[in-house]
Amino acid sequence: MAKTTLETSTKASENKLWGGRFAEDTDAFVEAFTASILFDQRLADQDIEGSVAHARMLHKVGILNDQELADIQEGLAAIKVQAAAGELEWSVALEDVHMNIEARLTDRIGIAGKKLHTGRSRNDQIATDIRLWLREQVDLIVSEITRLQQGLVELAEREAHTILPGFTHLQVAQPITFGHHMMAWYEMLERDYERLLDCRKRINIMPLGSAALAGTSYPIDRDFTAELLHFDRPSRNSLDGVSDRDFAIEFTSAASLIMMHLSRFSEELVLWTSAQFDFINLPDRFCTGSSIMPQKKNPDVPELVRGKSGRVYGHLFSLMTLMKSQPLAYNKDNQEDKEPLFDTVDTLLGCLRAYGDMMPHVETKPESMRRAAMQGFATATDLADYLVCKGMPFRDAHEVVGKAVAHGVQTGKDLSEMALEELQQFSGAITDDVFDVLTLEGSVAARNHVGGTAPEQVLLQVAAAKTVLVTR
Repeated sequence: MAKTTLETSTKASENKLWGGRFAEDTDAFVEAFTASILFDQRLADQDIEGSVAHARMLHKVGILNDQELADIQEGLAAIKVQAAAGELEWSVALEDVHMNIEARLTDRIGIAGKKLHTGRSRNDQIATDIRLWLREQVDLIVSEITRLQQGLVELAEREAHTILPGFTHLQVAQPITFGHHMMAWYEMLERDYERLLDCRKRINIMPLGSAALAGTSYPIDRDFTAELLHFDRPSRNSLDGVSDRDFAIEFTSAASLIMMHLSRFSEELVLWTSAQFDFINLPDRFCTGSSIMPQKKNPDVPELVRGKSGRVYGHLFSLMTLMKSQPLAYNKDNQEDKEPLFDTVDTLLGCLRAYGDMMPHVETKPESMRRAAMQGFATATDLADYLVCKGMPFRDAHEVVGKAVAHGVQTGKDLSEMALEELQQFSGAITDDVFDVLTLEGSVAARNHVGGTAPEQVLLQVAAAKTVLVTR
């Protein structure tokens, strides 16, 4: 566990790396209020990674000599180990992760540590750190999306022939296959995956070298630094490089869309596990019980994921509001960008991991789903299509089937349960081959086209998805 001290300065110029201009100490409350070290210490690895690359660039252009570079690299490596072990003492008096690391480095190696900040500012340093960190997190998130997709594909293949009612307006509409439903979720996540990869392109641009806002007069080599840090390129404008956080907002927007999809999944899982639907069973390890009702098995994971969507939406609006009135270039407001961004990543990763663990182990209840599909005249559209194939205009067929459904409501019979003579009272075009399309199996099998719910199509979708996923 990292240690954080609340030490305050005795003289501004003694402890502040920027204290030379100030004649009085920072107010103790203001010092704590403006410090970010309590949360930005999370960026220690990225800050050190960026500093090592910056030092190597300074050495390349002749600002650091061989010994100074060696001392800086050795010192930063030791600090990284110390931070990872939770042994680094973070100081609020030193404000942020950058000044804490620089101060510890100077304590360790002396004057060479003071040369490290040549040609850069905390403004371009933090912008670089966040991009390095977020790039890593995007890579983790897309791997979790892929893992969840693999679970959905596995479930879709297993349940390619399992029939459940498809709904519109939460009313039984037409029979579909469970596998088809899982592949709909897969497709939503596929777009989420693609959005994140596209967003990553704009994350992977390096601000380092923009300095405070105008660049630097030192002969820096930004392309060299970008190559060392695996950025696609340096930013093209120093003002933009240090001041905008649109990449973080874009990421949080993409994260909000993922959470929206997971929330929709959650709503269906909550419904499907209820006694009223009874379509699926979730493993006990993803559920909890009631402190007063011993019979309860609550779908807590889907419910919590559904609730956490609002948390991420809030972070998106927080970041947009943070940026909306800022003049160029950097402003202290931007210290408020990290906590929403960190929590968005933590929340999203947690939700994806929970679903990735849970979905392959969902148990379906085919009998319950079939009973539900039989209750809502789910094959009514199939009867209309049947009459159209017999030569009847669709609008006339729609009216005929509507009357047949009304009869079914009065008699308590599904269309497939009516005798041929009953059906023929609504149209003489109906013959005994009608029962081939009025069964649930016949209905889903008839939709055997690209994107359709037929088991054959589901298995083709599964095969295509496996081909995509195996290449990642």
